[in-house]
Amino acid sequence: MPPVLQSHIAGRWVGQEPREPLLSAVNGRPVFHTHAESIDFAEALSHARSAGVPALLKLDFQERAERLKALAKFLGERKEELYAVSAHTGATRADGWIDIEGGTGTLFAYAGTGGNELPSGNVVHEGPAMPLSKKGGFAGTHILVPRRGVAVHINAFNFPVWGLLEKFAPTFLAGMPTIAKPATATSYLTERCVRLMLESGLLPAGALQLVIGSTGDLLDRLVESDVVTFTGSADTAMKLRTNANLLRRSIPFNAEADSLNCAILAPDVSPGDEEFDLFVKEVAREMTVKAGQKCTAIRRAIVPRKHLDAVAKKLAERLAKVVVGDPALEAVRMGALASKAQQRDVAERVAALSAGNEVVFGERHGLEPQGDGVAEGAFFAPTLLLCAKPMANDAVHDVEAFGPVSTLMPYDDLDEAVALAARGRGSLVGTLVTKDPATAARVVPQVAALHGRFLVLDREAAAESTGHGSPLPGLKHGGPGRAGGGEELGGLRAVKHYLQRTAVQGSPSMLAAVTGEYMRGAKLVETEIHPFRRHFEDLQIGESLLTHRRTVSEADIVAFGGLSGDFFYMHFDEIAAAKSPFGKRIAHGYFVLSAAAGLFVSPAEGPVLANYGLDTLRFVKPVAIGDTIRARLTAKRKIDRRRKGPDGVGQGVVAWDVEVTNQHGEVVASYDILTLVAKRG
Repeated sequence: MPPVLQSHIAGRWVGQEPREPLLSAVNGRPVFHTHAESIDFAEALSHARSAGVPALLKLDFQERAERLKALAKFLGERKEELYAVSAHTGATRADGWIDIEGGTGTLFAYAGTGGNELPSGNVVHEGPAMPLSKKGGFAGTHILVPRRGVAVHINAFNFPVWGLLEKFAPTFLAGMPTIAKPATATSYLTERCVRLMLESGLLPAGALQLVIGSTGDLLDRLVESDVVTFTGSADTAMKLRTNANLLRRSIPFNAEADSLNCAILAPDVSPGDEEFDLFVKEVAREMTVKAGQKCTAIRRAIVPRKHLDAVAKKLAERLAKVVVGDPALEAVRMGALASKAQQRDVAERVAALSAGNEVVFGERHGLEPQGDGVAEGAFFAPTLLLCAKPMANDAVHDVEAFGPVSTLMPYDDLDEAVALAARGRGSLVGTLVTKDPATAARVVPQVAALHGRFLVLDREAAAESTGHGSPLPGLKHGGPGRAGGGEELGGLRAVKHYLQRTAVQGSPSMLAAVTGEYMRGAKLVETEIHPFRRHFEDLQIGESLLTHRRTVSEADIVAFGGLSGDFFYMHFDEIAAAKSPFGKRIAHGYFVLSAAAGLFVSPAEGPVLANYGLDTLRFVKPVAIGDTIRARLTAKRKIDRRRKGPDGVGQGVVAWDVEVTNQHGEVVASYDILTLVAKRG
C-alpha cells in the first residue's frame, strides 16, 4: 500500500491510518494516502504559543536571517529528493525548478533582506522620530514588533514547495510560528519538504507545524494576535475571510486569489517585429508552464484586430509543437494537471468558455500524451480560444479555466484594450508588449489601478526578463479585487505583515531606550575615550563626541574647488552669488561634509575599519566664508550581522548620527554614516 502522509503537530508526526488515496497525475496510480486521524488544533495552537513564540523570540532578526540562509542551503543540497516526489504532480523538470528552487531562492532572498535591512534585537524603529513639543522634551515615533501570535498559511495545489516557503520565510523572519496547510492533492510534496526542514535542526521547537487534510476548527480557535493567509480561488477566499471568529476578532486575513490576467499587444507592434514574436512566446509559455496551473498565467490575450489572424496562426503553430506527456521523458515539454478532479474542472470551464467562441487550437487538433500508462493521467490539451466580440461576452472575463487555456480578444484602439484589461476586475499581473515608450507611459498608469504587478516587455528587456508569470521576492505579489486584495513578498513589506506597528510617545531618552536607537535630544554618553577607539561590543548607543571648531576661509573654498573640479558660481562668483537667495558666496556642501570628517575622525589605527555608506544627508543651512563649524558624532545604532573579515575577526555595523552646526548653534548639515567596526576578537 502507498505510504500514509503525516501531519506534524506539537512536535510529533501524526497519522498511521490511511484515508484518501492521492493519485499520480501522470498515470493515475495511488502514490500516497492522507491520514484518517483527526488533529487536535487546540494542542497545535497551544504548542505554537507556548513553545514556538518564545523559542523564535530568543533569536533576533539577524539570527533568524542566518537560519533562513542555512535552511536554504540545506534544502538546496537535497533538492533531488523533492524533484523525485514532484514528478507525481505532473510537473516537468522546468516546472519543478520554479517550485523547488524558486522556493529555496526565496529563502535566500529573505535571509538577505533580514541581514541587510533589519536590526539586531526584535524591535524595528520605523521612524523617523518627530518632535511633539516646542522645547524638544516630548517626541513620537513608530516601532514594529513581533505579533506574538501564530500564522496560519493555507496554500494552493500548484506550488507545493514555493507556496510553503514564500510565506514561511517572512513569517519566520518576523518571529512568528507557522501552521501550514497545503492543498491535499499535492500535499505529499509539501510534507517531504517539511520533513527535510525539520530534519535540518535549524528550526526552533514549534516554529513550523503541518496540517494534512482539513483545517477543522482551526480558524475558530484563533485570537487577535494571529494572522491567516490564503492562496487559491476567489470563492474559497471569500468563504474563509467571512469566518465569524476572524471577523469578530479582527484577525488579519491576506488573500492571493487566481485572476484572469491579461497580456496586451500594443498597436505599434507588427508581425515582422521582434516584439510580435515575444508576445506569442510569452502567451504560449504561460499556457504550458505548469500545464497552465499558475495564478499568474495569461488567461486573456488582447491584440489589435488587424493582427488577430497573424497572432492566432503563430500561437497555434507554436502550441502544435508542444510535446505533452510523462515529464520523465526528455522530449516532454508539458506535463499533466495536478489531478483528475482538476482535469474535469478545466474541461467544464473550457466548455463554458467555448459557447459562442471559436476554438483555435485544442484537443481536436490532437492530444497524444507520451509515456507508459499515461491513459489514466490528468492530461489536458493546450487550448486557445477566440472571442470575436470580447466587450459583449461576459464569460471570457469571469470564467477561469485553471489549466493550459487562454482566450484571444481583438481590440480597435488602445482605450478599448485598457477597458478589456479592466474587465478582469482585478488581476495579479498584466503584460504590455510594445516598442513605444509613449504607449507604455499612456497605458501603464491606467491599468495599474487594477493590477498588482505589470510587465512592460520589449526587445531590450527580453534578454533578461523573468517573464510575465514569475513573482519575485523583492516585488509585491498580489492584486486588487478579484485577485484577493492582498499582498505577499515585496521584500521587507512581507515581513511587516507579521509585525505590529505601534506609535510610541515620550521623551527622546525614553524613545531611544525603547527603539535601541539614539535620537536627537536624548541623553548623551560622553567619555574621555573617542568613540572610534571602542570595539563593537564596548560601544554604547548614545556615546558621543563634540569636536573642536573650524573657521571656513576663502582659501578652503578655492582649494576644495581646485581639488574637486567644482567651480559652481555660488562658490566663486561674488557678483552672481550676491544676486542669489543667499546673498553671498558659500562653501561647497561636500567641503562641509569633508571638514566635519576631519573634525571627528580619529586617525590612528583602531576598531573602525571602513566607512561604507552615508544616509539621510541634508544640507540645512549655507556655510559662508568666516563661519565656524563643529560636529557632534553619536553612536546611533548597532547591528551585529555575525560576519567576520578576512582576518577572521568579527565585525559589526555601527550607524553614527552626525550633526554639523555653525557658530550660532544652527544645524548646517545632518546625516548618518555607516561603518564596519571590529569586535575584540
